[in-house]
Amino acid sequence: MRERARRRVLDVLLWLLLSTPVLLTSDPDDGGSWTRVALGVVLAAVCVALARRWPVAPLAVTVAVSLSFGPEPFAPSYVVALIAFGYLAGRRAERAQPALWLFGAVPVAGLVVVLWTGRALVHWFALLLALALAAIAPWLIGRYARQYDRLVRSGWELADRMEREQAAVADRERLRERSRIAGDMHDSLGHELALLALRAGALELDPALGPAQREAAGELRRAAGDATARLRDIIGVLREDGEEPPVAPPDETVAGLVARARASGLSVTLTESGAGGRGESEAEGGAGGDSAGPPAEMAARALHRVVQEGLTNAARHAPGAPVSVVVEQDARSLRVRVVNGPGAAPSRAASGGTGLVGLDERVRLAGGSLAHGATGDGGFALTAELPLRPPAPRPAAPRSARELDLARRQVRRGLARAIWIPLALLGGLGLLMAGVALYTQHQSYLEPEDYARIEVGRSRAEVAPLLPDRPLDGRPHRVPAEPPGTDECVYYRSTMLAAIPVYRLCYTDGRLTGKALLP
Repeated sequence: MRERARRRVLDVLLWLLLSTPVLLTSDPDDGGSWTRVALGVVLAAVCVALARRWPVAPLAVTVAVSLSFGPEPFAPSYVVALIAFGYLAGRRAERAQPALWLFGAVPVAGLVVVLWTGRALVHWFALLLALALAAIAPWLIGRYARQYDRLVRSGWELADRMEREQAAVADRERLRERSRIAGDMHDSLGHELALLALRAGALELDPALGPAQREAAGELRRAAGDATARLRDIIGVLREDGEEPPVAPPDETVAGLVARARASGLSVTLTESGAGGRGESEAEGGAGGDSAGPPAEMAARALHRVVQEGLTNAARHAPGAPVSVVVEQDARSLRVRVVNGPGAAPSRAASGGTGLVGLDERVRLAGGSLAHGATGDGGFALTAELPLRPPAPRPAAPRSARELDLARRQVRRGLARAIWIPLALLGGLGLLMAGVALYTQHQSYLEPEDYARIEVGRSRAEVAPLLPDRPLDGRPHRVPAEPPGTDECVYYRSTMLAAIPVYRLCYTDGRLTGKALLP
C-alpha cells in the first residue's frame, strides 16, 4: 500500500514538472493559445499514467506531438518530456526493440515530411541531432541503469542463495560425520564382536571345559551375536541414504588383519603377489616385490576394508569354513579376492545395509569396482579391483558461481544490445548526414571559372546554364545587405566545405544587374 502511494506521488510530481514548460512556452500572452496549453497539460497527464505499464508509448506520443509543429528540432514545450520519457522508456521497458523501431521511424518520417514540403535538408539534420540528444541519449542512460540494477539484484539474490546453500552444506557435513561414526562403529566394533563370537564358539565346543563353562561360553557367543544385530540396527538409523561411506579404517595392514583373525580361530590363508608381501604371502609362493610401488592411500584403505568385510562375513555366517585371501598387484591396479568355503549365507551377508552396500561405495570412491556372489561349491566370494593411482576428481564449479557468471553474461549482452546497437545506428545516421550534406553543398557550389564567365547585363535565361542546380536558402548570416532597387538576389557557395565567402547574383527585371564575392 505504501509503495502504491509513493508511486502516485512520484507520478504527480513528474506531471507537474512536465507541465511547467508547456505553461511557460505556450502562454497566450506570448502568442500561444489556451487550446494548446490545455492539450499539452492533458497529454502530459495521460503519458505519465501510461509510463509504468507501457513505457515506450509516452515517448512515441511526445515525439508525435512535438513533430506536429514541423520537422525542425523538437518544440521547446516538450523537450523536458522527451528527456524524461526517453529515460523512463530505457529504465522500465523489458525489451529494447520497440524503442529502436521508434528511433528508426522518426528519421524516416522526418525525411518524408522534408521532401514533401520542399524544405532544405538542414532541417532534417537538425531533427536527427535533436532526436539523438533529447531522446536516444536519455534512453541509453536508462538502459544502463536498468542493466546495472539487474546485476546488483542478481548479486544479492545469489548471495542470499549462497548463504542458504552454505547452511545446507553445514547440515550435510554434520550428517556425513554421523555417517562416518556409524561406519567406524561397524568397521571396528562389528569386526571385534564377530571375532569375539568366534572365540566364544570355540570355547563352547572345547571338551576340556566343564558344562558350566561351556554354557557360559555359549551365552557369551549369543550375546555377541545379539550385540552385532543391535549394532546393525543402530547403524541403519545413523546412516543416511546416499551418504558417502567412511574412509578412515583402523591403521592396520592386511597381513596384520589376517593374523589377528587367525589368532581368533578363523582358518584363513593370505597370498600376496607383486606387492612385496610378508608372512604367508612369501611362504605360499608370492611373487614378492614390484617396481610399481605402494598403492595410494585411498586404494590401501579400500583394500583393508574389503578384506575386513570378507573376514567378518565369513566368521559371522560360515564359522569353521576355510577362508582364502589373495592380493595381486601389477603396475596399474590392485586386485583382492576373499573366498570362504561352503556354509556361507550370501543373502544374509548382503542384507546388512551398511556392509557390502557401503563397501561398494567405498571401492567406487577409490576408482575401483566390487563384485560378490556365491561360488560353485556353495561358498561365497568377494572380489575388488582398485587402481593404484586413481585420477583426482575435477572440482565442479559451485552452482552459485555458475549462476552469477550466467547473470553477468546476460547483463553484458543486454548492455551490448542497449548501447552498441543504438550507437551503431547513430553512427550510420551520422555517415548518412555527412553524405547528404556533401551532396547538398555540391548542388549549390558555383565553380570559380563559371563565376568568371558570368557577365552583368545578361538575361536570367542566358546565365542559368552556368549556375549549379539550386542556390542557398536565403541570405547567409553576417552577409551585407542586398543593394537597393534589385528584385531578387541569390547566393551560391564559393567553396565546398565553408559557409562563407559566397557568390551573390542580383537580378532586376529579369536581367543580372550585379555580382559579388561576399566575405
